[in-house]
Parts: sequence; C-alpha cells; structure tokens
Amino acid sequence: MNDKEKKEQSKQVVQVDQSRNEIFLTHPISNKKKQFTFDYTYDEKSRQEEVYQMCAFRIVESVLQGYNGTIFAYGQTGTGKTFTMEGDSRNKELMGIIPRTFEQIFGTIDGTGDKQFLVSISILELYNEDIFDLLKKKKSKLSLRERPGEGFFVKDLSARDIKSSKECLEVLLEGSKNRTQAATMMNKGIS
Repeated sequence: MNDKEKKEQSKQVVQVDQSRNEIFLTHPISNKKKQFTFDYTYDEKSRQEEVYQMCAFRIVESVLQGYNGTIFAYGQTGTGKTFTMEGDSRNKELMGIIPRTFEQIFGTIDGTGDKQFLVSISILELYNEDIFDLLKKKKSKLSLRERPGEGFFVKDLSARDIKSSKECLEVLLEGSKNRTQAATMMNKGIS
C-alpha cells in the first residue's frame, strides 16, 4: 500500500499466495474474493533480485545463445512497473530487471574470450497504441511491420551499439527522459 493509503488506514484488498502463484482481491464492502493465477507472483516483501532470478535470468541466457527474448511490463498506473524494470541502478538491492540484464549480458561477454559480440540497444514506448522511439528527441509515431520468415519489427526504430553495462545505463537514462508522463486519476495526488 502506498503512503496515502496507509495514512488513511485503508483496508488492504490484495493478498498474495506466492506458493501457489495466486492473487486474491477482496471487495472492501462485500468481502467477496476473486482469485487470479499467474506464472509468478510477488508480495511487498519480495526483493528485486528474486524477481530477476525467477522471471528474467533464463530469458537473458537464451538471448545470449541467439534466441529472441522479451520481458514485457504491463499494468495499471502506479503499480510498480518502472520500479520493477528499472529500480535504482546505484543500489544493488534495488536494481531492477533492466540494469541486472545489462550486468548479466556484459558479465557473460567479459567472460568469453573466443567469441565476438555486438550489443545494440533500442528503447521504444508503446503509449495509447502508438509506438515512439525514446532515443530520438523529436517524437513521431512509428509503425509495426512484419518480414516474412523473420518476424515483426518497428520501422525506423533507432539502435545504438553499446560496449558496457555503464553505457547501457546512460542510454536508458536518456530514453527515460523522453517517456510520456501523463497525469491520470490513478497517479494524481499519489504521494
């Protein structure tokens, strides 16, 4: 619960059963429960490292072996997507999935002497069904296309070659500054 909810002594309506990967929502008036089951569930005591190891580590390992991999954060405003994905890269405990991914990739590259790697980074935003390149100052809508036999791609999405985890974090920070920040009823007044 956020600070405002705690201050107002709001009733907690979300319970997590990590052993069964279930989320229970309790109606605050009727007390009726609704159950949802997921691949993984985490409660407020979960650590960023735990989330990374369970959700992302194997995907990154597969990418390093040449497969495509996607980690997609989706959810309502104010539910922690940015914290889970980015966290605080200056604090090892609070680092999110993206900086941990950079460390894993470049840790593997640094430990491999017999192969050459090319690492490129692109950052896009999907906002109200429109796609934007966050590494370009001027925002313009991009298009999703498909190449037969290869798959989907975003036309005109820029990419930068990267040589270190530190450089990845710098580009991530640049892209984050270009994200859409819209006020909604969910984040308006949240402290």
